[in-house]
Amino acid sequence: MSVIENFEKMLASGTDNALLRFGLGQAYLGAGEFATAAEHLRRATQHDPNYSAAWKLLGKALAELADTDAALHAYQQGIQVATARGDVQAAREMQVFLKRLQKNN
Repeated sequence: MSVIENFEKMLASGTDNALLRFGLGQAYLGAGEFATAAEHLRRATQHDPNYSAAWKLLGKALAELADTDAALHAYQQGIQVATARGDVQAAREMQVFLKRLQKNN
């Protein structure tokens, strides 16, 4: 059974939280299923709006879908969250992704 299948099974059994949604989003992102990844990562940020890693991957998934405005918003939110939490590395990474996205559009 794949990681995605295991996570989906947990979700189907009634478990639904930020960590599970993040795991699903990360797994689908790795599988190239960007729309499904974005859906799960959005849910992760709804469960926990202060989950900076989820914001970062959401921005990445949305950028892969060429949804630039939504990706910019996700990165901006993520930078705010990471900065407020003192997660300097995540904030820096998202600032780089944000600048790249802005430069290419």
